[in-house]
Amino acid sequence: MAENNYKDRILDTLQTLRKYALKKAAPQEIEIGLHYHEEDSYLMRFANSAISLNTNEHLIRLDIAAYQGKKRASYELITNLSKVADMEHGIDTAIELVKHAQPLNYQPTIPVYAETFSDESCYDPDLAQISNAERLAFFNQAVAGLETDEIKSSGIFSSGSSISAMIYTTSENTQFFRLSDAQVTPVLAHSGLKWEVIAEGSAQQKTDLDAIKLNKDLKTLITHYLDDIPQQLPLGKYDIIFGSAAIADMVNMMNYIGFNGGLMKRGYSFLSEAQAGKKVVSDKFTLRDDPTQRETFPFRRDFYGLPRDNFPIFEQGVFHGFTWMQDDADEFNAQPTGHTVSHKSLALSGGEQDTPATLQELIAMPRERDLLYIPYLHYMNIVNPSKGVITASSRFGALLLRQDGSVGIPYNVRLTQSLLNVFGEKVAWLSHQTVPYNTSMSYGKRNPTAVIVPTFMRVNDLEISHSNPSY
Repeated sequence: MAENNYKDRILDTLQTLRKYALKKAAPQEIEIGLHYHEEDSYLMRFANSAISLNTNEHLIRLDIAAYQGKKRASYELITNLSKVADMEHGIDTAIELVKHAQPLNYQPTIPVYAETFSDESCYDPDLAQISNAERLAFFNQAVAGLETDEIKSSGIFSSGSSISAMIYTTSENTQFFRLSDAQVTPVLAHSGLKWEVIAEGSAQQKTDLDAIKLNKDLKTLITHYLDDIPQQLPLGKYDIIFGSAAIADMVNMMNYIGFNGGLMKRGYSFLSEAQAGKKVVSDKFTLRDDPTQRETFPFRRDFYGLPRDNFPIFEQGVFHGFTWMQDDADEFNAQPTGHTVSHKSLALSGGEQDTPATLQELIAMPRERDLLYIPYLHYMNIVNPSKGVITASSRFGALLLRQDGSVGIPYNVRLTQSLLNVFGEKVAWLSHQTVPYNTSMSYGKRNPTAVIVPTFMRVNDLEISHSNPSY
């Protein structure tokens, strides 16, 4: 009941601000948009097997957009619900700013909400309000039995909730979204051997948290890193098995330099409009923007009020088309696709049934040749967006799964590859099992983001461009 009352207070405040904006802006033929964002963020950080930081913050931001013909201006302030006068002053500021703005070379669309929409289905109060004691107990369970005098734990447990609400002078209808999220990363580092291993978890609701799985994966990696021999890999081509983190980061990179319509028009995409309807990657590659996947913290309406449904991007390797934010669609005379949101809900479909679902199954499976397992790709960057070329390093957690069943520990290797090549005809298989991998950023507004990907993906004959002689 208290949460419903608080939601009503937010929406009532937006209605009050809308009335003020109408009074001040309408006589000047100016429209106003109000985007309210509230977050409760909690961070517990660990170092040297102890808590090194335990902090939280509660922030409310109000983004104010003013439109006058082809002119647009924005103003943001940190505030709270009791400071209505400050928010009204922000509206006054936006009105003055837009008068002096340079006109755009296109007519921006101003949202007109046809109905009020509210979605709290991806909010779990049990996760949003998880206590410090529970966070600590979870982290301790994830690393239980694995620490020694030389192996120390570190990492983070980040959790919280966010509210997004919006209203425009064009309509009295509102949109309201509430999400809960958590991201957990335990790390175990060996002080003498200078390696570290990582496990990661993502949660939209409290029951998603699984410390036992994290502990099992860390134990498996530590056993091999302690017992197996590290080595520098010769340069050349390898059959590589990517873990879910590496797959998600590469899919996320495609979100920027692949199927984003606005970036394509600006020359930052390796795909073209002529490729729509054509097969450009492996027929094992099916990628959708799927707001039905709660683990991706979805928006089921975009910020212009468009319903968001399952949107095919690739189907069995065939490129279906670009995603278009409303503003890019306005600028380039395209059709918006409901992608004016803080993040997409990308989901890469799984593959065949007879594939490994866990790290332990991957290590145990028979293999016809050596395989290089790379769970994470660190320091990923773009080399050539028009060719889809990226570069990244494996760092720790990698394994050399030899044909004879033994395991080696490879030092850091670097891959410099086109995403068209990685997801192209060299894909041998994708795991049937899929998992959410959390790709949330630590800076700016709380914007929980995750990508659904197969647990593993095998790609044959990929070349490594650099191999380190040590950790």
